[in-house]
Amino acid sequence: MNIRNEEECDYRKVEELTKKAFWNVNFPGCNEHYLIHVLRNHEDFVPELDLVAIEDDKIVGHIAYTKCKLISDDGTEKVVLTFGPLSVDPDYQRRGIGKSLQKYSFEKAKELGYDVVVILGNPENYVTSGFKNCKKYDVDFYNTYPVALLVKELVEGTLKGEKWHYEESPAFEINEKDVELFDKDFDQMEPGYRVSQELFSIYSNATVN
Repeated sequence: MNIRNEEECDYRKVEELTKKAFWNVNFPGCNEHYLIHVLRNHEDFVPELDLVAIEDDKIVGHIAYTKCKLISDDGTEKVVLTFGPLSVDPDYQRRGIGKSLQKYSFEKAKELGYDVVVILGNPENYVTSGFKNCKKYDVDFYNTYPVALLVKELVEGTLKGEKWHYEESPAFEINEKDVELFDKDFDQMEPGYRVSQELFSIYSNATVN
């Protein structure tokens, strides 16, 4: 497997891959293929960390990073990273491609001077990559500690001794009507129910006391 930066000629293939990877996973249908489409043009997008995994001469995985903020109680702002969508072709899942994209991108992020990654995701998928619940680093989100808010220090000890508030980039504010219009140009798939949607709902609404 080879990992390289996404190129403009890859955009459509990545969007198709993303739709295939996320369809019906978190809710009926998905919007992640539209999300990556609009993220690329946002000022918070980090093109150096826009990466694809190549296997069998085709794109089988993709990860993208966006800048976000941690704000301390005294108003100090710290620019950190979040990633997503992280997509792996369903035919190539359970082969470590997502983990490889994370590991590779973490090293590149450190080289660029970033020291923290914060994501909203299923803990079962990310604790093995070194993520911990946000409460361990005293990072809250709207004054709560969500189960799904996960933090990884790329440089150990970076967040020690401070209380932080996570602020997501406005890049993630998308309109579902725009998603519907965008999706019309893709192969149509049937929205439906999967058990993973229950897990997504539980993790999205659960908090740590």
